[in-house]
Amino acid sequence: MLYKKFYFILFFIWFTGCTTNSLKNNIVKKVPINNFTNKGFTLIYDDNLYNKKIVSKKINERSLIIFQKNLKKNTNVKITNILNEKSIIAKVGKQANYPIFNNSVISIRIAKELNLDINEPYIEIIKINDNSLFVAKKAVTYDEEKTVANKVPVNNISISDLNKKKENNKIKKSKKFSYNIKIADFYFKDSALIMQKRIKEETPVNKPKIKNITNNVFRVYLGPFDNINSLKQSFNDINILQFENIEIIKND
Repeated sequence: MLYKKFYFILFFIWFTGCTTNSLKNNIVKKVPINNFTNKGFTLIYDDNLYNKKIVSKKINERSLIIFQKNLKKNTNVKITNILNEKSIIAKVGKQANYPIFNNSVISIRIAKELNLDINEPYIEIIKINDNSLFVAKKAVTYDEEKTVANKVPVNNISISDLNKKKENNKIKKSKKFSYNIKIADFYFKDSALIMQKRIKEETPVNKPKIKNITNNVFRVYLGPFDNINSLKQSFNDINILQFENIEIIKND
């Protein structure tokens, strides 16, 4: 009788371990991202941010350097103002500390050239591969721009608009403030459900949602949010789980 109990306990431990491993394997099967991209709110640098220790390093106002915690130093990136589709090429600088809510820190120069709304500085960051034809044919190189930047006042700098579309043909974006927080995309609905449950149990967020993007892509997200304060609060709450690349997506 004791042997039966002993074998039963061993079987239960083995079965539980297999189930746990199965869930772990299932939940990490996110839809792969071929290249790094991130949509979110940037932080426009000024010295007050450094003096108040909100940002740990300085950025020159003429600089084409940005801070981005997911990318290595000297990585080339394309930064786009999603609200007007203006773009610029920049380079990632040294690792720096800045608020979790922001997907980057940029210079005043970059903000001016992108014509960013300081109340809604919504941008997309795309990593550019070293062998990308985009860099060779479309972008003004960082070194060339740096030379110009060091000589010309910020107000007089003119950087070519890298958009494929002409100014008068741009798509008009909704002016309404409405955003979702994209947690992750999964191949399997069961994986999305597991993530949804985890968020409810381990964070103050109690209403994570699942959206079927395609037949085999299930998105876990929060929202919609109609003001910056509630968006920022939920974004900070979800970061308890330390996800690598949470994105903020504007609703059309």
